[in-house]
Amino acid sequence: MPPSASPESRAKRAFARLFTSSSVRVARAPGRVNLIGEHTDYNDGFVLPMAIDRALWIAFHPIAEPVVRVYSDDFDEWCEFDVQQPAHGAPAWSEYIKGVAWVLRQQDLRLGGWEGALAGDVPIGAGLSSSAALELAAARVFASVSELPWHPVQMARAAQRAENEWVGMRCGIMDQLVAAAGRADHALLIDCRSLALTPVRLPAATAVVVLDTLTRRGLTRSPYNERRQQCEEAARVLGVSALRDVSVTALDDNHEPDGVARGALLGLDHRIRPRARHVVSENDRVQRAAAALGRGDAPTFGTLMNESHRSLRDDFEVSSPPLDAMVAAARDIGCYGARMTGAGFGGCVVALIDAETSAAFATRVAERYRAREGRSPDVYVCRATDGASEAP
Repeated sequence: MPPSASPESRAKRAFARLFTSSSVRVARAPGRVNLIGEHTDYNDGFVLPMAIDRALWIAFHPIAEPVVRVYSDDFDEWCEFDVQQPAHGAPAWSEYIKGVAWVLRQQDLRLGGWEGALAGDVPIGAGLSSSAALELAAARVFASVSELPWHPVQMARAAQRAENEWVGMRCGIMDQLVAAAGRADHALLIDCRSLALTPVRLPAATAVVVLDTLTRRGLTRSPYNERRQQCEEAARVLGVSALRDVSVTALDDNHEPDGVARGALLGLDHRIRPRARHVVSENDRVQRAAAALGRGDAPTFGTLMNESHRSLRDDFEVSSPPLDAMVAAARDIGCYGARMTGAGFGGCVVALIDAETSAAFATRVAERYRAREGRSPDVYVCRATDGASEAP
């Protein structure tokens, strides 16, 4: 298969090669880039991601047996499992499909079987949520073959539970929800407590660029779960259900606590207090950033992106030298703002730039990063797309 072949084409061609059916359906779900609002989703806070034009595609057809047989063109691997009783086991990518099946069965839904082939172009481990793309694409397939109504929020919840309870990654709802409900040409302001969704149009004549450092991390083995535990401990000490309920002034020594029990701030130790400070200030930044986008104010949005990166680097401590080098390179070349995106410890930076400079920016930032780090990054100019869908 030529390297330039689209993942949709690769999935369809693999299906035609491996299965006898002439009737094929196609489901897709996008990756995402989070413009601002990192580590706020599992704190019941606010996030502002967008679904991107990189996706996971599954070419499939229903079968009478309650079995899933699926081939990954990306890994050249097979998986087969009983949809009534999925069991853990290799290959690793199959756990996300099995997890979705397990959650839907937990809801007493009758699932049909299917055969299919999958292919994607969402970079794995880069912080662009390849796992949520696979989960939501699989959910679209299960909905299709089982004749289930498609409710984006409900399916996003199911996919999140699959990742939390089956895979063991304690992620929030953001990745799955934007993969399910993204909207073309818009970012999606998500209230992670109410799950209210507000599309926010991206400013005219701007472009979103994803800069992949090509450094990777496995989140179930990284300090991600530790950070989540620290946030939960901070909320417990402050006497709130989640850090969403703490105001910016409550963490300021010069103000009386606002909505927080008197003296509770003193109970935050030196490790936990900066974690809380990041989440609380980031929630405030997200809401101001959404307002800036709403009025087409790219410079203010960029400033908030820069502030977000400083907070993630210094207070939440989830950046890395390669991520910091990429942010510095993007700012040196010229952009409205740049920040690490995703959970951190590796992966990607996101930058907002003038659209007309995108080609030159991509070339120059890659050269600057390569000079600093000794490796060539991948650079993607991304377009905001719709969420998970199915085509005949």
